[in-house]
Amino acid sequence: MLRTSDFRHEAIIISGTEMAKHIQKEIKQGVESWISLGNRRPHLSIILVGDNPASKTYVRNKIRAASAVGICSELILKPKDVSQEELLDITDQLNMDPRVSGILVQLPLPDHVDERTICNGISPEKDVDGFHIINIGRLCLDQHSLIPATASAVWEIITRTGIQTFGKNVVVAGRSKNVGMPIAMLLHTDGEHERPGGDATVTIAHRYTPKEQLKIHTQLADIIIVAAGIPKLITSDMVKEGAAVIDVGINYVHDPVTGKTKLVGDVDFEGCHDNEHLNISRKHAETSRFSNQMNLLRRKLALSLQFQEVWDP
Repeated sequence: MLRTSDFRHEAIIISGTEMAKHIQKEIKQGVESWISLGNRRPHLSIILVGDNPASKTYVRNKIRAASAVGICSELILKPKDVSQEELLDITDQLNMDPRVSGILVQLPLPDHVDERTICNGISPEKDVDGFHIINIGRLCLDQHSLIPATASAVWEIITRTGIQTFGKNVVVAGRSKNVGMPIAMLLHTDGEHERPGGDATVTIAHRYTPKEQLKIHTQLADIIIVAAGIPKLITSDMVKEGAAVIDVGINYVHDPVTGKTKLVGDVDFEGCHDNEHLNISRKHAETSRFSNQMNLLRRKLALSLQFQEVWDP
């Protein structure tokens, strides 16, 4: 993430990875405290369909992150031709299993499987990803719910670094239902509601927003959150002095210097970092790791700790 100081013209880099380490420590302590009270150790069940290399990597990281904080996990592997009915049978079994605290179905799923049907087949109280229609509805109504990982990670970064959102102008570049939409919901909603929001004025841009119009909006923004999946979408001339930029884009591009593939975000990080009038904090490469640790971990723990309060009548 990049943030511009009002007092000095230099980029302030905020590391999502370092923040994740602090949160990981907090969650580990919380898990042990929970267990010391005689409660069952939180247990995460992950369903992985097919052999997508990226999905395998994400799942491996999630299992590693859960283990680091003392959360048990299991991986259920299914071939890419698994039927939708079989997946629903598996989620039904996990829903009824009292030892399972959280369920995660790694996306994307094969074309013959309807992702929305599978996500809605998971019990809302075990819906680690926050994709069930009830959790999405509760999020939109400013009620407590499990929040999608990346959106929750962005919220944690904003609150933990003291970035002010009340009355501020925010641009969210990206309108996906898993990232852009929940980020916008968190930031624009009332700070005094059941699930406090950021009280910001939020503008949502997307793939059909003309670049010149996007620039007009971002130049007025106090906070820019980029999740469009377009490398170098945001350049230094699009960001005003004093703004905070959170880049949650993940793109793999060819590096002409090394000839290898490298990971970049949606922000021209080097250009913004080199601009003496900007203070930006990097988030792109940190995002998958940060959200996988913080939200995978925090949300898992929430299933056993916070969710008792959220869902018990």
